[in-house]
Amino acid sequence: MLRKCVWVPVVCLALLPAVASAQFQEGDWELTLTGSGLSDNDFDATTLAMNASLGYFFSDQIEVGLRQGIGFSENGDSTFTGATSVFADFHFDLDRWQPFVGGNFGYIYGDNVEETFVAGPEGGVKYFVNNTTFIFGSVQYQFFFEDDDDAEDSFDDGQWVYGLGIGFRW
Repeated sequence: MLRKCVWVPVVCLALLPAVASAQFQEGDWELTLTGSGLSDNDFDATTLAMNASLGYFFSDQIEVGLRQGIGFSENGDSTFTGATSVFADFHFDLDRWQPFVGGNFGYIYGDNVEETFVAGPEGGVKYFVNNTTFIFGSVQYQFFFEDDDDAEDSFDDGQWVYGLGIGFRW
């Protein structure tokens, strides 16, 4: 009798992926949130950052959206940075796993930042934990549109942007 009771949770866990599967569909909206922070051991220097995006699916695989990032740093002087961008991503439907690739175009601004337009490729993966909620990881490379005659330097002097967060589909 005890052996039969042990198998019930195992069978339920095996069926969980079928119950929790989710795919994006045309007309879906998506909201993602990420956040980070760090401080030195005396909390004299602190940096906080947050990103949010709102996307719309024009088809089951194609998403277009707006992304906003803000950052705050306190190290004697307070500084603020921001980045606003639009993005377009193509999703590969692998049931709960949704890898994506795409591109972004935006503007970075703030204190102690050379304000400029940025653009570049991006990619990542979303993993649905239920039908409406997912966790995701992403990476972008942003190159700068600077007033420089050498376009290669603008690409070489770009920056990598990493993200890990939570998202919601409705």
